[in-house]
This record gives sequence, structure tokens and C-alpha cells, in this order.
Amino acid sequence: MRIAVASGKGGTGKTFVATNLFNVLSRRGERVTLADCDAEAPDDMLFFSAEKVRETEVTHQVPVINKDACTWCGRCSRWCNYNAIFYLPNAKVIEVIENLCHGCGACSFACNSGAITEKPVVLGAVTTFSTDVGSRVVEARMKVNEMSPVRVIKAAIKESGDEGIVILDAPPGTSCPFIQTVDKADYVVLVTEPTPFGLSDLKQSVETLREMKKEPAVIINRADIGDGCVAEYLEKENIPLLAEIRYDPAVARIYSEGRLVTQEIPAMASLFEKLADHISEGYGTVGQNIRPTWKWR
Repeated sequence: MRIAVASGKGGTGKTFVATNLFNVLSRRGERVTLADCDAEAPDDMLFFSAEKVRETEVTHQVPVINKDACTWCGRCSRWCNYNAIFYLPNAKVIEVIENLCHGCGACSFACNSGAITEKPVVLGAVTTFSTDVGSRVVEARMKVNEMSPVRVIKAAIKESGDEGIVILDAPPGTSCPFIQTVDKADYVVLVTEPTPFGLSDLKQSVETLREMKKEPAVIINRADIGDGCVAEYLEKENIPLLAEIRYDPAVARIYSEGRLVTQEIPAMASLFEKLADHISEGYGTVGQNIRPTWKWR
């Protein structure tokens, strides 16, 4: 079972939910893997002491143009959907902008003169860690200055495997990295906040998931600091509300110091235990608004 923990915007508590859900499952002996798919800013490992098992570079092929063999037809530039080939025929200038290249190979296919070969370029790395209880954390980390983390995310999801429970800590937003992550999930939990921004981005996430034929469940974090707009939306759209977590300075302090609240606050551990059980029981039936709501007060 793959559980994606996602959000339409950053700062809602997505990583807070993913890491603590992983912790309670690990501590009770479940076979569980946490994959940090936020490759542009991975931070799950801030919360765990773990030993590095392996690190694998993620590469893709980018074109190399032999200007002596080039006939200056411009087909490679026209075929590139990402504007990664800069072409000025009158000045006899043609250059590959490697940071824009997506490694699709269209330019190589388009070239009829054999002027294009390819070379590997490192996009990032996938690192696997083993925690003190034997569970795994897989971290996707994109190289600075690269344009897209999608290949690194795909490599991390592949590395996480499909045995036991896999928690995918998704990137924020609803663009390609988010889609690539939730596409592989059996169950999607959206973490939101009860504010106009939270509601706006939640709607975008729900609409995107429904286009993908997926129905999410929702956790409202800091449920007492905003208004009732999110709860009303969920009821109207018949979207399950899994939990409401109220703001607590003690929880915020523990989290900001890189510690896990499920290690230090028994009531929070109980909440996440119930969440884990309920997600497992509801696997395959998400979309039916029959789940109870748990509240942390």
C-alpha cells in the first residue's frame, strides 16, 4: 500500500503528518518505508537518526551537437518542446541549454545528418537510510540549478519498492512533481489549513486528483486558527475529514527543533495510531464520507 501525504501549498504540515505517521508505524513493527519526494527541499531526515545504506546518482541524456557535421537545418530546435536548443542560422550559432533539457531524445530523432550524440548529466541523487528500528527512509534530492525534479522523484519512488506500507511525502503544489508522486499512490491524504489560501489550494489539489480518478481524504492542521470554510467545502464535496489538529505551542516547539511529537506526546501518538489504522481499514473505499473525525485538543 502506498500512501501519499500531499498539500496544495507549502507550510500546511504535510511533512509533520508524514514523518509522525511513519514513526508510529515503525515503532509498532510494521514494514514501512518513508519516501521524501520533495526533491527540491527534502527535510524528512531532519527528524531521524539513521545510517546511510546507499546513494545513487540520477542522470539523463542531453544532446551534444557536432557543428562540423551539422547542416544547420534547424530541425532539432523546432522539435524541442522545451526550448533547450538555441539556434541562430544566419550567425551559425547552435547551442544546447542543458538546464532546460528534459532528456526526451526528440532532437536526436529529428537530426538527419548524424550530428547529435548524447552524454549523461547528473540531475540529483536518491539516498536510502536505515533507521534505528530497521525501517527505511528514501530521500530524493535534486541537484541545485536543475529545472525539473521529476526524474529524481521517479527514481525515489522506484527505490522505495512496493513491500509493506510506503508513505510518499509529496512536493507541495499541483504541478508535475505532485502529479508524479500521487499517481503512484493507492491512497492520498491532503493536509490543509482553515484559511482562504488553504481552501483555494485544497480545491486545486482535489480537482487535479479527480482528473486523475483519485479521491482524497483530508486532515485540517491548526484547525482553530482560521474559519470554517474548509470544513464546509469538505462536507459539500463529500470528502472524508480524517482529523483536525488544533494549534499547540508545545507541538510547534517540538517540531521546530526536529523532534517527533509522537515520541513525546502520548495523545499525539494515539491520534496517529488511529489515523494509521483507519487509513488501512479504509484502503480502497476512500471517497465515502463515513469516517469519524479525531481531534487533538
